[in-house]
Order: sequence, then C-alpha cells, then structure tokens
Amino acid sequence: MTRASAQFKGLAAAVLLASFGLAQPAMAQTRQVPETRQQVTLSFAPVVQKTSPGVVNVYGVRVERRPQNPFMDDPFFRRFFGDGGFGVPREQVQRSLGSGVIVDGGGLVVTNNHVIEGMTEVKVALADKREYEATIVLRDPRTDLAVLRLKNAKDLASVELGDSDELQIGDIVLAIGNPFGVGQTVTQGIVSALARTQVGVADAQSFVQTDAAINPGNSGGALVDMHGRVVGINTAIFSRSGGSHGIGFAIPSAMVRVVVESARGGASTVRRPWFGARLQALTAEVAEGLGLDRPAGSVVAGVVEKGPAAEAGLRRSDVILAVDGMAVDDPDSFGYRFATRPIGGTTAIGILRGGKRMTLTVKLVSAPETRPREPVKLGGRSPLAGLTVMNLSPALAEELSLDPSTDGVVAGDIEEDSPAARVGFRKGDIIVALNGERIATSRDLETATRERKRAWEVTISRGGQTFTSVFGG
Repeated sequence: MTRASAQFKGLAAAVLLASFGLAQPAMAQTRQVPETRQQVTLSFAPVVQKTSPGVVNVYGVRVERRPQNPFMDDPFFRRFFGDGGFGVPREQVQRSLGSGVIVDGGGLVVTNNHVIEGMTEVKVALADKREYEATIVLRDPRTDLAVLRLKNAKDLASVELGDSDELQIGDIVLAIGNPFGVGQTVTQGIVSALARTQVGVADAQSFVQTDAAINPGNSGGALVDMHGRVVGINTAIFSRSGGSHGIGFAIPSAMVRVVVESARGGASTVRRPWFGARLQALTAEVAEGLGLDRPAGSVVAGVVEKGPAAEAGLRRSDVILAVDGMAVDDPDSFGYRFATRPIGGTTAIGILRGGKRMTLTVKLVSAPETRPREPVKLGGRSPLAGLTVMNLSPALAEELSLDPSTDGVVAGDIEEDSPAARVGFRKGDIIVALNGERIATSRDLETATRERKRAWEVTISRGGQTFTSVFGG
C-alpha cells in the first residue's frame, strides 16, 4: 500500500511549512477531573463491534511460468538438478495482501485496485476466519477501487457507506484493516485534512487525510466515523520508511458509492457523467487580473463541440469556481465533485466570465461511444507489433482520462515482451501519425503496419505532449 514517491514531496513540504505558521492565542479551556467511572472508561468498542465484522482480508495470487531451461530435456541433467533445472523453479508465485469492506450482505466487497491488480486468483477471509473465493466484478484504475463478489456468500455482515461530504477536520475516525498481515487491527486518529489532491495515487480524487496509523496491508480497509459508517477506503500513506508517519489517505465514500453502484448495476466499467471540457489550474497572476483574492478555480482551456459543457453555454477562458455550491480549487477537485454527481439529472456550475459571476446548468449524461472502438491487435514486423489499438471516442477518452479532441487511435493492452512493449509504448498513448501519414482509425494503422520498412517514424500524444520517435525496422 505504501506509495511514497516524489509526488508526495510537495505535500510534505506544504505540511512542514504550515507547522511554522504564527501561533494564534488559544481560547481558555476548562478541564475537569472525571466524576464517574463511565467518563473514565469511554471506549470505541461499540463502533468497532458494529463495523469490524464487515472488514475483510483480501489475498491475491498470480502464478507465472518461467521459461524452461533448455537442458531440461536431457535425462543426464535431470538426474542432478531435478525438474526445476539447476534449482530454478518453473513457476513463480506472486502474492498480494490487502483489506476490503463488505458493502452488501450478498457478498459484494470493495477494495483497492492495486491490491488485486494482475492477480489470477483472489480469496477473501472474514473476521470470523471463514474464507471465500472471489470474482472481480469491476476494476477502476482511475480511482484505484475494485469490487469483488464472494462465491456462494449470503447474509454477511456489511458496513453502511456514510457521507464523506459531512466530514470536518478534527473529526475522530478509526482505520480498520490487516496491516503487515498480522490480522485485523484498529487504529484511531482524526481527520487531518480534506480535499487533498495532487497525491499522485489515482485520478478523479480528493482524498481524506488522517493521522490514524495506516500501514502496508491496510489498503482497501475501512476509515470509519463515530456512527460506524465507512467514510473512506484507506489507500495510501506518505512514508520514507514503509511504515506509518501519521499521514494517510483515504478515498472518500462519495466516490466509493459511485463505483459500488456501477457494480451493482452490472456494469463492467464505472459510469460517470461526461463534462466535455478541458481545464487548467488558475494561476495567481491570472486570479489577480480577474479580481479574485486567491488562485482557486479552473480555467476552461477548451470545450468539446456538442458536449454537455458546450450545450450549457460554457466558453473558453471561463473560470469554474464551484459545483452545486461547493468550491473547487483546481481541475482535480472539480473532477472529483463532478464525477460524484448522479447521472440522469443536472448540476449547477458556478463560473466567472468577464468579471461577472453566473451559474450554468449542465446535464449529467454518460460519454457517448460516437464510433465503435474496433480493437485491433497489431502484428507484422513493426515496432508497434503486440499493441492493441482502438478508435478514440468521448467514452474511451473519459475512461482513460484522455483529451477527446486529440486525433488518432489509442493504445490499449500491450503484449508482454512484444516489440511494442520493448520500445516503451504505454496504455493510453494516442498514435497520431505513422511515417508522416495521419492515422484516423485502428484499421488504418493495421494496414500501415503491414508494410516493410527500414525505419518507422511514429508520432505519439502522451500526457498532453506530442513527440515523434524513429525506430528501426
């Protein structure tokens, strides 16, 4: 679960700087000696007893076959080195350990996607030691959430999802999970901060930060309020040692609910509302020029034609300040707020245009599949061999967090040890041109890669930047 990286350094520096701020005079507080035994023995035990049966351990296993030693066919070598060949086993087993939360008595469990990613077998152990095989119902890398269904399970203890929007800094919370694989453990802390973005764990996020001890193995476990409701799924920590340093992050229950409801509805992917606009962070210089007292908001950098934002009247250079009356400080916090709105209704977007504040009503609809994906696995002798490509549509762009206005075809799965994997293609790369010719569809690219070339010039759009690379044939 530990995801300490350079992406956390900015957050750590901000926290460190905040600690050196000017001290404010404290209000006088009255402290009294406890007068009754009940006041002395106040306990979180009732909350734990209510919620812990619904928190589970999640075990993932992946078996990989190693290449067979060429000497294995020789009986002479097998006499001395056995079937493994020079002591090297033919199969390598990788294991994953995390936690999860039962959100439905019929056996629906939510956990982190990184706990079960790449695993071929998943098992879940309940607090009472019962074990179930699990199938993966839905995986959502964008939020680092996954939903499992336990086989032949019924009438299980489940935990209610609370409302993370009701949380306040300073609220007491409990973290329940299986740290370091020692067994179910409960730690206590407070909500240290809300709406933490730029954490670098997943897209469409606005994390709840807590100082409750969270350690490896807690991933996918519950962050619980004092009413016994899950207000977050513990997913990451900031750490330089691998252990808890009092800075943990949980995915808010508002986002968890969206993923769980998609799984309940039988969807294989999460249904989110489509906005149809590209946003940029508001800089201090621009904010000052607009008369804002702080750089909080998102500048509209582009609007998709006939998308929900365009139909609502949003224009390039508008500044988005709020969603349904809740302030959004940057594109990440806007993405989180908008993604948690229910499809089928409308939402109010507060904007600043020409120095005037106004509100636009945006329809909450799913991104359309305006043209079929037509996935094609490329072969031949090109550097793209082993790559599966698809036609780009608003739906696919929303699914992979891409700019739908970019022309080209999208890289999907990449076969291991293929030419495409070796030269460094990534899922989500947009192939714009090949040998100077624009690529419009996956079939066009398939045809182009059938040719024999001594050199291949590939133009790729990745992370908002476009570059061209030349590979040998």
